[in-house]
Amino acid sequence: MATDNKKVKQVGRKPKADPCRHRLAINLNDADYAAFLSLYEASGLSDKARFITSCIFNRQLKVVKIDKAAMDYYMRLTTFHSQFRAIGVNYNQVVKAIKSTFTEKKALAFLYKLENATKELVEINQKIIDLTKELEQLHLSPMSLNSLNS
Repeated sequence: MATDNKKVKQVGRKPKADPCRHRLAINLNDADYAAFLSLYEASGLSDKARFITSCIFNRQLKVVKIDKAAMDYYMRLTTFHSQFRAIGVNYNQVVKAIKSTFTEKKALAFLYKLENATKELVEINQKIIDLTKELEQLHLSPMSLNSLNS
């Protein structure tokens, strides 16, 4: 009856339903340890214990590699695309302003300059398209396509 009156403490960690109580230790030589570390780093896991248990029990590891250079390129391309769209919106406004403000001769001179600037933008856009295709070919080589299909 004395145990019925005791209160259960509500402090600290909640106990796990299935705690890990069994510990295993292995010894590796330098070559095996180097191979283990390279596999562990390639896995991308932050915990060596989870990596070891997944290897022991043949669980599949999902590895996600993030290419910082491709991410940076993508971010800059997105920024450039928004600027390019803003230029397109302003283009119509400039043409209307030139037509309504200046005489026909001056308007033609300004439109000629605007046309040359537009040609430069088209050339820059074509270079960006070429660079993007080159990047896609680099990252989607036949070897990486085979790994995506399997």
